[in-house]
Amino acid sequence: MKPLVTIYWIRVALSIVAAAISAIVATMQNATDLYTFLNGITIALLIYLLSYYVLKAKFMNKVEKQSKIMTMGIFIYFIAWAVFFILFYSIMH
Repeated sequence: MKPLVTIYWIRVALSIVAAAISAIVATMQNATDLYTFLNGITIALLIYLLSYYVLKAKFMNKVEKQSKIMTMGIFIYFIAWAVFFILFYSIMH
C-alpha cells in the first residue's frame, strides 16, 4: 500500500477509537450539557494531533509533501468520528 493510503486508513480506524472513547466519556456526563459535546470534540482533536506526530515520524521520508501527512484523511476522520460517536452513544445510552 502507498504511504498516503496507509495514513488514510489509519485515520479512519483512529476515528472509530476516538468516537468510542468520546461516547464513553459522554455517557458519564449530562447529555444536554454543551461541555459533553465539547469534551468529545476535544478527545477527537487530541487523537488526531497525536496521530499526526506519530505518522510524521513514521512517514517523513516516504511522502513528498510533508503537509499531506497533516491533511490526508482529515475530512473522513471527523465525519467518521461523528457517525460512530452518534452510533456508540445511542447504543450505550
